[in-house]
Amino acid sequence: MHSFLQKFGRLLVIWLPLGWLCIFFMLPLVEMVNVSMSEARRAVPPYNPAFQISEDGISFQPVVDNYLLIYEYWEDYLWPAVNSVRLAFFSTLYCLLFAYPMAWWIARSNKSLQHILLVLILMPFWTSSLLRMYALIGLLNPNGVINDFLIWAGITVTPIQMMQTDFSIYSGMILTYLPLMILPLYASLVRLDNSVLEAAADLGAKNWDIFRTIILPLSMPGVIAGCLLVFIPAVGEFVIPALLGGPEQLMLGKVIWTEFFRNRDWPVAAAIAIILVSIIIIPIVYARYQDKESIS
Repeated sequence: MHSFLQKFGRLLVIWLPLGWLCIFFMLPLVEMVNVSMSEARRAVPPYNPAFQISEDGISFQPVVDNYLLIYEYWEDYLWPAVNSVRLAFFSTLYCLLFAYPMAWWIARSNKSLQHILLVLILMPFWTSSLLRMYALIGLLNPNGVINDFLIWAGITVTPIQMMQTDFSIYSGMILTYLPLMILPLYASLVRLDNSVLEAAADLGAKNWDIFRTIILPLSMPGVIAGCLLVFIPAVGEFVIPALLGGPEQLMLGKVIWTEFFRNRDWPVAAAIAIILVSIIIIPIVYARYQDKESIS
């Protein structure tokens, strides 16, 4: 057994994760491409698969009508796509602005306090995101806690409209994805050498110069990783805009849900999902390019 592990252990370590990715990521993606190239029908399932294996053999009859339909009615899909990228971009930016000082504070704390703070950061994941969204609704409603306090304090006379706005969506995004931004930033900042920062201070560098020339460049891997962890799921987010947003905050996740469950047009929904995946790939390729540039 020991000799077997010595001989094949490295291959198992490499191929087991690759096999997991192939089964649970690549195969569903391939099936989604297959559905997007299928023809819709009134049956179960509601499409005629482009790729089929039957007694007569293997057949592959793809159609591009679904993509042509999206292209023909591109104006109906352009705004949800642009709105998804806009909301995801600013949600990522706000998460970064909130997370960076928090990650820096955690990284500069003593070791025993760091563990406590990290547990507190991860505590929201112990509850369902749906429960957190309903709790946020209770805060942002016209008759919610925040408006009641503002009226009681005399700051405003009438309730402030916070629900079904960009503000409510950004609040939900930050509440949900902020820990995903803090953790990679903390992992980068905690590895900073204090002697380098002290040497820069001894040479007369101001705090802003130290941050701009030393801290920020050295923490860029954490910044890029955190931005990807927030931006990618935020682009296709469905629950947060559905609960906190209004009709003007339509995103691609809502469009895909509508095509799947209301229109029962799975091929068009799959085609939209493929386009969404293509949008998500862009920041991943850019981050990969940035890594190569930093290495070279």
